[in-house]
Amino acid sequence: MVDPALIRDDAPVVRAALQRRGADLSTELDELLSLETERRRLLPELEGLKRDQNLAGEEAGRARKEGKDFSSIQSSSRERGQRIKQMGAELEEVEARRHRGLLAIPNLPHESVPTGTSAADNAEVRRHGDQGTFAFTPQPHWDLGPALGIIDFERGTKIAGARFAVLVGAGARLARALINFMLELHTTEHGYTEVEPPFMANSASLTGTGNLPKFEADLFKISGDWDLYMIPTAEVPLTNMHRGEILDGREFPIRYTAYTPCFRSEAGSYGADVRGLIRQHQFDKVEMMAFTTPDRSYEELERLTGNAEEVLKRLGLPYRTMLLCTGDMGFASAKTYDIEVWLPGQNSYREISSCSNTEAFQARRANVKFRPDGAGKPVFAHTLNGSGLAVGRTLIAILENYQQEDGSVVIPEVLRPFMGGLTAIPAR
Repeated sequence: MVDPALIRDDAPVVRAALQRRGADLSTELDELLSLETERRRLLPELEGLKRDQNLAGEEAGRARKEGKDFSSIQSSSRERGQRIKQMGAELEEVEARRHRGLLAIPNLPHESVPTGTSAADNAEVRRHGDQGTFAFTPQPHWDLGPALGIIDFERGTKIAGARFAVLVGAGARLARALINFMLELHTTEHGYTEVEPPFMANSASLTGTGNLPKFEADLFKISGDWDLYMIPTAEVPLTNMHRGEILDGREFPIRYTAYTPCFRSEAGSYGADVRGLIRQHQFDKVEMMAFTTPDRSYEELERLTGNAEEVLKRLGLPYRTMLLCTGDMGFASAKTYDIEVWLPGQNSYREISSCSNTEAFQARRANVKFRPDGAGKPVFAHTLNGSGLAVGRTLIAILENYQQEDGSVVIPEVLRPFMGGLTAIPAR
């Protein structure tokens, strides 16, 4: 959530920042400013009436003790009580409308984020690894996987419908090896604490991260009276680990990593993205998440992005890191790096990790605060998250980059201990 005080006191700054995102929210901002004006009118008047009511109660009490007539005081108190009730309801409605309006405003982009309208305006920051050359035409994973007998799209569709797949044999083992390798790297070398969170979350948790109310169509909701959704990413439970808490700033940064399956409806996604394992309704991911102080959060973003890149370096996969422009960033992000892995079978780079600093946007929604020195006035934390990595897309990248002319696929050396020493997936 954008700081309401910033909207109130520096509305032109907020308008300009949202315009950089390509978001025309002038009407919404005007409504918020109007509600803020009404709120500031109602609050002191209501508080004054309550004070008068308390004084009248004391006055009636004295009159009763002294045997005096206090019927006029009671009559005024009844009228005042009705007015307090009416104004309280008005204030409650204003507060509710104001809160709903604030939830609909996206985060403001950091000054270092380039202005743009689409992915075409993203800026390449760095590139690592050689794309390599093949003495044969490299195949895409949607041909390689079935040919090797390790990905079964038809049975995935039979079991659950379109955009589901079954990993079989060495395919399932490779996915498990990737999960174990990533978690081992992030916990033993990168300093994250491993968490196994619930794979479902309530609406308060999804509101805290910015998935609700705006992106409900992208979520799978549990039917019936349950206030539960399948998580779209481990970012949701990890961020909400400390929802409503005041943390000790001396313990920052707090870093978590988790493996979870992720569930997304992918509403509105069509075309080439839905082929193969690129954009599934269910996929595995290892997530990284951090709570830190405002003055260290951009340093933490660089660190977190480097942690995700290190996974690709260890696997020997070529990639490039892109700084997203204002028009391509996520709703909750103030600054995002996308890491794109090279897929020779598709002759293109594809996103495999997104690393974002949300600053205090999520913490304000989830009410996560900290005391800088363990004492004093609490302030909102900064939260960061990043894929470390998307497991299915990493599996895709290994198949396409390590494929051999005979149809086999070599296992990257760092994964072999997690694959029982297997060095290659043989062609059938």
